[in-house]
Amino acid sequence: MPRTNRRTMSQDAAAATIDQFKAAFRRHPAGVAVITAESAEGPVGLTASSVASVSAEPPVLVFSVTTSAGSAGSILAASTCVVHLLHSENVDIARSFAKSGAPRFVPEQGWITRGTGEPLLPDAAVMLHCKIVDKVAVGASTLVIAEVLEIDEGVEGSPLVYHDRNFHGLQHHSILH
Repeated sequence: MPRTNRRTMSQDAAAATIDQFKAAFRRHPAGVAVITAESAEGPVGLTASSVASVSAEPPVLVFSVTTSAGSAGSILAASTCVVHLLHSENVDIARSFAKSGAPRFVPEQGWITRGTGEPLLPDAAVMLHCKIVDKVAVGASTLVIAEVLEIDEGVEGSPLVYHDRNFHGLQHHSILH
């Protein structure tokens, strides 16, 4: 078989694996967060479903961003950020921060500014003020490792999850016994 055909088949196999990988994670629900920071241009933020705890002692979390431009680039350049774990009543904010050009940090959303300068949404379920301690490039994404400096509890509510390209609220009746 000519070398160019092998290469094409290899590229096709890689593309199929990527599609399978994306499909697999569409079947895996993930919690939803909005990550904010203060930049030279003002407040920035983005919606993320990649937040995970890494360590309890010291408290460390991780999230990833898929670009180094725009809000993601500003967050990568910041030394601190706030990770807002959202509940289902925050779905409109999650949608706004997931869409480029959508309204962000408008008064109707309820944002205030922390004493340290970062935007804060007191209506979130939990707010984690973090110091970014490391960034690791992985493929086209950057993994951000952040130490939690302070935790503020917000508003009770059913968790907001992202599943199969849609936002969903987990209700208490969804608990399996």
